[in-house]
Amino acid sequence: MEHKLKLALLDMNAGRPNQGMRCIRDIANLYKNEFDITEFDVRVTDEVPDTSFDVYISSGGPGNPLEGNGIWDKKWYDLVDELWAYNQNNRFSKKYMFFVCHSFQMACHHFQLGDLTPRKSTSFGIMPVHKTKFGEIDPILKDLPDPLYAVDSRDWQLIQPDLTVFQQHGAKILALEKIRTHVEYERAIMAVRFSKEFVGTQFHPEADPEGMLLHFGKEEIRNQVIENFGQSKYDEMMAHLNDPDKIAMTHDTILPSFIENALDSIYSQSAVLV
Repeated sequence: MEHKLKLALLDMNAGRPNQGMRCIRDIANLYKNEFDITEFDVRVTDEVPDTSFDVYISSGGPGNPLEGNGIWDKKWYDLVDELWAYNQNNRFSKKYMFFVCHSFQMACHHFQLGDLTPRKSTSFGIMPVHKTKFGEIDPILKDLPDPLYAVDSRDWQLIQPDLTVFQQHGAKILALEKIRTHVEYERAIMAVRFSKEFVGTQFHPEADPEGMLLHFGKEEIRNQVIENFGQSKYDEMMAHLNDPDKIAMTHDTILPSFIENALDSIYSQSAVLV
């Protein structure tokens, strides 16, 4: 291909300081020889990319996923619909999109895949995530252990999947949250394959151990976590960050696999068209 492909990064953090975009940027930059990369600060500037990009990654972010300002959220949903329609109408040319946490919740709500509800309490820390039978063979999860470990930070959850809608879209549940034997609450859906081209996770696959260790090693952050979640939660999290089989493996696998699979598909599609 003579021209570079285009990768859009959608920052959904509403101007809040965060580790997520730095991590997404770092992973995207591993592929800078393949892509021209453009970032959009969606919730600050009300800007979203157009449909000329090949690959889109939409980040996590704060707040209620069911609420927007009526401008950026409408543009975001319109973009998702336009990319979805493009894929339905183009056999040999596809657009690829990954949804992280807040974006995942918005996408699941938009496609009416289940109930998006507030959690009884914030889920925070490095949690085990269990693959379903579909997750075992999915390109982004198949090389990870079961359970895999991931950074979880959310006040909302997707539960009560509407399996009829899943079937209509050809969507698949790839992963569920940790098994909680001591409570009666339903396990939340942690990853969904919306289509061959659209996929997302409720957790943060971009989180890297080095950045997290630096971030949670800061005194004010450490004190905040201990105050909100307790010393044992903090100690457990720091131990997981130092384990190469936990989030380091998740970081090195999920988003890179998504990007590499998109690249493989794009190049094979372009070969068909030659």
